[in-house]
Amino acid sequence: MHRVAIHSHVKGLGLDETGNVINSNSGFIGQEKAREAAGIVVDLVKSKKMAGRAVLLAGAPGTGKTALALAISQEIGPKVPFCFMVGSEVYSAEVKKTEIMMENFRKSIGIRLKEVKEVYEGEVTEITPEETDIGGLTKTIARVIVSLKSNKGVKQIKLDPSVHESLIKEKVTIGDVIYIEATSGTVKRVGRCDAYSSEADLEADEYVPLPKGEVLKKKEIIQDVTLHDLDLANSRPQGGRDALSLLGQLQKNKKTEITEKLRNEINKIVNQYLQEGVAELVPGVLFIDEVHMLDIECFSFLNRALESPLSPVVIMATNRGICTIRGSEVQAPHGVPTDLLDRVLIIRTNFYGPNEIAQIIAIRARIEGLQLSDEGLICLTEVAGNTSLRFAVQLLSPASVVASLKGSNVIQKQDIQECQLLFQDAKGSARKLKLAEN
Repeated sequence: MHRVAIHSHVKGLGLDETGNVINSNSGFIGQEKAREAAGIVVDLVKSKKMAGRAVLLAGAPGTGKTALALAISQEIGPKVPFCFMVGSEVYSAEVKKTEIMMENFRKSIGIRLKEVKEVYEGEVTEITPEETDIGGLTKTIARVIVSLKSNKGVKQIKLDPSVHESLIKEKVTIGDVIYIEATSGTVKRVGRCDAYSSEADLEADEYVPLPKGEVLKKKEIIQDVTLHDLDLANSRPQGGRDALSLLGQLQKNKKTEITEKLRNEINKIVNQYLQEGVAELVPGVLFIDEVHMLDIECFSFLNRALESPLSPVVIMATNRGICTIRGSEVQAPHGVPTDLLDRVLIIRTNFYGPNEIAQIIAIRARIEGLQLSDEGLICLTEVAGNTSLRFAVQLLSPASVVASLKGSNVIQKQDIQECQLLFQDAKGSARKLKLAEN
């Protein structure tokens, strides 16, 4: 089942090779200047020239700030970390505000680890757990025997019972191609052996060829992780001491507090890896929506964190004008301290015009699999102009239900007008509240 979210139609910024806006299938309508500015930010992120800098998306509600941020994440690709948070997330009774900020910062900084390790690699031909009695009727797994096949033969290996848990979590079955690290016992499922590719008409798995060479071999392993992943792994170290082996510990349930001392140790290890060429730093993107919800303490942390050599690109969004900074009595543009505003590039988003609103509603109707008549599209465009684009888009699904109850698959103008009588928009509700007060 495919879930349709509010920004499912946004596939990218819709720019050509020269960075100019084009009419494409990206799903992004309007905001030409903002999209071109965001395209420059994407180029800077990809070239790693934007780390430690910040961008502020400023505009009224419903002008596409979050859509712009999601389009940026689509453009930079899955290999660059993109962490999304809302300003109000920092207010918790259990965790300090700066701790939540630091955690999201480190989730946004990627490390590409390259390491040559000894691994057992091949197609699984046998998985046999050996049990032993520990008293009474209770049995436990003493070890697990796994047979792996390559194009040069078959090798049977005896493994620790903890590896059996990893095999279960990776959902390894006979016929899968896997590799097991010789030092740490970390298991990675590569895919299904292509010898089984004809066993099903609908192929829902990735098929890979039978590994070449001996089963036990040296293999270069490349893995993309974040600093937060390494923090978690290092807070409960077991098995191998290298960073890749530590990642296998993420599957454990035990949770340990991540202290500043632990993070400093991780930073030392990462800097050492960077100098040795074992790892590559991949500065990602931290998107903070509703940044005006942060208080003066969080903004002070942001100022300091942006100066760190291990800092991501920070993209913030706000729909506020001149307002008071939380935790102080100072008023500032967008509710952000002026010393931080001096460090950011501000991208403005503007209100959509009638033609752009009609295009957005038509795209949303198509994405949700709804048929909208021409009169219905004109009606919803007028509704968006009188209320908001968000409210007009939200009326699509209820109007389709009203139309289906009448035996029609097409949303008509009358269906939308009926929904307007049933559902109230925010502006209309506020007007009624003021009348009630008077």
